[in-house]
Amino acid sequence: MINRRHVLAVGAAAAVAPSAARAEGEGAFEAALVAAFDAVKPVALAGGVVTDEGLVWSGVRGVRRAGRDDPATLADRWHLGSNTKAMTAALFARLVEQGRARWAMPLAEAFPDLTIDAGWDGVTLDDFMTHTAGLKDEAVMGMAWLMTARADPQSLTMQRRAIVERALSAPPSGVRGTFAYGNANYVLVGAAIEAITGGSWEEAMQAEVFGPLGLTSAGFGAPGTNISGGANAWGHRRTGETALATDPADPGSDNPLALGPAGTVHMTAADYARFLKVFLTEGDGWLKPETVRRLVTPGEGRTYACGWIVLPPQPWARGPVIAHEGSNTLWHAIALVDPAGGRAVLGLSNDGGRGGPACQALAMGILRAL
Repeated sequence: MINRRHVLAVGAAAAVAPSAARAEGEGAFEAALVAAFDAVKPVALAGGVVTDEGLVWSGVRGVRRAGRDDPATLADRWHLGSNTKAMTAALFARLVEQGRARWAMPLAEAFPDLTIDAGWDGVTLDDFMTHTAGLKDEAVMGMAWLMTARADPQSLTMQRRAIVERALSAPPSGVRGTFAYGNANYVLVGAAIEAITGGSWEEAMQAEVFGPLGLTSAGFGAPGTNISGGANAWGHRRTGETALATDPADPGSDNPLALGPAGTVHMTAADYARFLKVFLTEGDGWLKPETVRRLVTPGEGRTYACGWIVLPPQPWARGPVIAHEGSNTLWHAIALVDPAGGRAVLGLSNDGGRGGPACQALAMGILRAL
């Protein structure tokens, strides 16, 4: 999920709204967490502040399951939803640096054994990473697919390949060159990564992202256990004011796993902070500085780069801000990153209904306290 209006509003509100309780250091961040949690009342809410030195503050409020007393903790894993997209784009960038892929890679080069409709001539993988290729979700992953995909006996790699074949065997379903956000774009990029590496997107993520960055809590789908192997927060849907917990073993606890490259990663707040640090440190030795700049720089007249919304400079930042929100309707995540200022804010919730407003309120409060 993406909502540029929300992330832009967060930055603007943080710049002009008065702070209710300004304290020093961690106390101010804790106050922001308490205020956001008390105001919105999600099931649970976690947050963090990241600098070029790493995670400098983190906190959590609430419970793992509505109606229970088990508190959520910083050992819990949180589902990132569409904030996975920035990781998939960074994974592709790793392959470019290794000489296994290249920027502006033509579709015929990414999928040499496919018959591709002429309507896609001139389209590259970069266009899919920026949602400007002309691919609409409903053309290849409509309601019928969503209803049946979880029961598909094929491997995830084969399922993604089938999506790509449906997409590219017909002309673009949207307007080429026009931004139209859609998960299918990143499913196609994930399938290209699979074709390049010869393994699954999940295996490539582990080898090129999770492993090198030390993201030991990272995984895919609804998280089942915390980092100690014990109970973890569950995701929640809302029916009116009632939050309904969903067992992570239930297939309905996440989107079909074939959507992985677009949004199925989970991890702890601390590990997500390690990933965000990459964009505060010109790659943190994991990516080259010029690669990071490529990932966060949109095309002329555009506001979406590779897995990131790019906001104009905000009063609280030292340059353009990269941001994103993610949700699978049971969890919510938000990240705002000021690369020039060397700091980032993250918010995470296990409440699909109230998690968005709670994460946004928390981000506003933290930004006012910075």
